[in-house]
Amino acid sequence: MGSERLLSRTARLVSSAPAAALAETVARRSYGRLVALLAARSGDIAGAEDALADAFAAALEHWPAGGVPANPEAWLLTTARRRQIDAARRAKLRGEKADEVTHHIETLALGQGERHAIPDERLRLMFACAHPALDVSVRAPLILQATLGFDAGAIASAFLVSPAAMSQRLVRAKLKIKQAGIPFSIPEPEELPGRLDAVLEAVYAVYAEGWADPEGSQARERNLSGEGIWLGRLLVSLLPDEPEVLGLLSLMLHAEARREARRGRSGDYIPLEQQDTSLWNGVLIEEAEALLAEAGRSGRIGRYQLEAALQSAHAHRRICATTDWAAIATLYEALVLLTASPVAAINHAVALARLEGPEAGLAALDEVVRDRRIADYQPYWAARADLLVRAARPEEARDAYSRAIGLESDPAIRRYLQRRQADLGA
Repeated sequence: MGSERLLSRTARLVSSAPAAALAETVARRSYGRLVALLAARSGDIAGAEDALADAFAAALEHWPAGGVPANPEAWLLTTARRRQIDAARRAKLRGEKADEVTHHIETLALGQGERHAIPDERLRLMFACAHPALDVSVRAPLILQATLGFDAGAIASAFLVSPAAMSQRLVRAKLKIKQAGIPFSIPEPEELPGRLDAVLEAVYAVYAEGWADPEGSQARERNLSGEGIWLGRLLVSLLPDEPEVLGLLSLMLHAEARREARRGRSGDYIPLEQQDTSLWNGVLIEEAEALLAEAGRSGRIGRYQLEAALQSAHAHRRICATTDWAAIATLYEALVLLTASPVAAINHAVALARLEGPEAGLAALDEVVRDRRIADYQPYWAARADLLVRAARPEEARDAYSRAIGLESDPAIRRYLQRRQADLGA
């Protein structure tokens, strides 16, 4: 059970009281670390999720009356372990092999007192979810659900598949990990090529979820952007010679450097080209540039290095006050060739329009829209609307803005698009 569904279910048990709010906060901040620790010992992700769900429900029942424990995470971990042990014993009574699982969990309970710090096993969990025995399409979604507690519907929208199909894939993947006894461990160097991509994709998705949070609620509750960067730094410390690991951290730091400039004082959305570069964080940009340079020395180019190089090209505006659209167009073209990503293709069309005019950009967008996944992708329609305005085709631009506005969930971006549409006149 994901933490989002868990919270919606258990929040009904306690309507007020600070204990309920604290339980929700702990759930959001600690879900991945607790599931990772529980699953690493049992080899059963679904069982760990169920045990933790029971522990959160118990917290909402007991904390308001008995008081919040000094270490809420440790209380939840201990309670979830007990649920795991009970489940293992019931499995044994049904004739299933549960002795080893019970032993592992009981050993952990003895070695981990409630007052000790809880180790972070999330990277081990991520690499287990990225095992080659699992289908490539489910690895990153499984990592997101296991480490963040996202439900299948939220994950499905990010990966452009139906919630029902995603739910089935996740259930099958968890069962396969359990039945095959897939180890929760950092793989050996020779095993990395087949597993690292899914881990990098999931870490970036963690960061991007926090970056895209319109109201800042996730930042307050879970600090997802900070979590993504923390995981990126941990990966760099474990794999300092992997250029894509360096590229990913560089990419996230470049984006983070612009956080203070992307919204105005009243919360209005400010596009990248209109941002005040004096508000960009120079320290983070310098670190990002150093990481990208180190990655480049390997001679092995990958997706995250290209994306970081794109951000670096934009960051250059703080020095020379102009944007090198030729370099950006070339980098996006390389990214399209490498990944076949329709998102990269949209951005390439926008950069191409800067160099060759809006009609050239619109022709490139006409090629992208053949991908059915783009039909409900807001940035496509926003980009198309902007190019139609520049091509002096206001009626078509107005329709494209309407599509973009209807698809946008961020109120600030929606207001920005509405203002652009209003500028076209009646």
